[in-house]
Amino acid sequence: MSASSVLTRRRHSVQPPASGQPPSAAFTPADIDASAEELIAFHQLFQECFPRREQRQWSLFYLCGQLSNLERKTIEPMVLGLHGADPNAVRAAQRFITESPWDRARLSEIQHAVIAADLGESDAVVIVDGSGFPKQGENSIGVAPQYCNHLGKVANCQEGVFLVYVSSRGYAFLDERLYLPACWFTEAYRARRRACHLPVEVHFQTEPHLALEMITALVQQAVIPFQWVTADASYGKNLDFLEEIGRLGKWAFIEIPSDTRVWLHTPPLDLPGPGLLGRPRVHPRVARTAPPPQAVRDLLAHGPHVTWIRQTIKEGSKGPLVAEFAFLRVTPVRDTLPASRVWLILQRTLSPRPEIKFYFSNAPTTCPRSEFIRVSGLRWPVETTLKEGKGQVGMDQNETRTWLAWHHHLSHVFLAHLFLMHLRLRWSDRPALTTAQARLLIAQAIAEEAWPLCNVLAILHYRQRRNYATYRSHRKRTLKRQQQLAHSQNRKKRSSVSQKSP
Repeated sequence: MSASSVLTRRRHSVQPPASGQPPSAAFTPADIDASAEELIAFHQLFQECFPRREQRQWSLFYLCGQLSNLERKTIEPMVLGLHGADPNAVRAAQRFITESPWDRARLSEIQHAVIAADLGESDAVVIVDGSGFPKQGENSIGVAPQYCNHLGKVANCQEGVFLVYVSSRGYAFLDERLYLPACWFTEAYRARRRACHLPVEVHFQTEPHLALEMITALVQQAVIPFQWVTADASYGKNLDFLEEIGRLGKWAFIEIPSDTRVWLHTPPLDLPGPGLLGRPRVHPRVARTAPPPQAVRDLLAHGPHVTWIRQTIKEGSKGPLVAEFAFLRVTPVRDTLPASRVWLILQRTLSPRPEIKFYFSNAPTTCPRSEFIRVSGLRWPVETTLKEGKGQVGMDQNETRTWLAWHHHLSHVFLAHLFLMHLRLRWSDRPALTTAQARLLIAQAIAEEAWPLCNVLAILHYRQRRNYATYRSHRKRTLKRQQQLAHSQNRKKRSSVSQKSP
């Protein structure tokens, strides 16, 4: 997508999320039946991935279990709750997830085609994020003491790297990789690797490398349309990540640590060649006359005058999200030498103690500032998607231990979540429908012995009314706080000006 096309693109949406929409037309028993028909039709899109009839049956069963109202969505509770007390069925479901040789790669291809058809937009965003799965034991694939994004601390867990697709139409899981700590490739872990059936061709890769592998595959397959890639500071501290995104022809909007060093102007270099004294220089170096680079956090105090602009990023679940932005062109430091020029975007919250975040972008100089602001507001769906994956479709409720089982489980998690987005799009004339409410509808269709249907529909309508009332209340308080803060800041400015006047 050219920069000129961005200029003519629609402005970012100010519509609130589903929880902030007023309740629309009530759902009916016919909608429950329609959701069941939609699930069967949706699953039939993936039939070719399962060559055997039993595989197709167990795949649909597993999908139903993830979409059900069961409290635990591991294999045994799913079989007991939806099939009955049948030990043979439990073993068959376990074999389907742990060892059945169905075509996971083809399933992913079809999933991407569905996402492109339902959600695809040329200026969409691919978000990279990690998420952890705390574990008690140490025998599951990839488990080790490591930083767990889910808990925000070091814990015994599995850690996955995920891609999430975001457009103005919705959001969905795209791909995943299981991060294996370096210890898993040592001699001490040989028995665990064998027990978990880790393929011999798998080798250690950092999380940024895993993310780049997935993004490269997306670009090469050319099925999913997107222009932007975003990630948090754990990826932004690696300048290679930003540059590789550029080599793939995509624009990056990557958070960076506050101690990242930059030059405001690209410094001159002393090139290899004879010096004034001693041996000739073999490598280039920054000229001694050049100013030293600065940490981006120090630019506010010691750098140029920064012009802040206040903008509404989007309409959130509690009202408008407003922040201040500043934009600079800088040269990052790479191994003491200057790298390519990039955008440095500063984002400051409006609060008594403002928080400032820093981002690098390789977008062209002609990229409108409004596009950076739009993309800055599109990181929230990755948190929402992971939360919905764990809270609605059992993403973190996997008790299998092997490499293949981990990926088979997540393939169905992605399908279950995509189906819920599919339902929301089907009923786009009822924008108050949330992912959790969509699951409640299909869960009613799935359950053999469930709540009375009238109760389900009444609960759904109640939740929509409650969500909208909560949104309006939060929005009122948010606007009041923003007005009070603006009034306070204006008063301080007037006071400062009056003190400077003779």
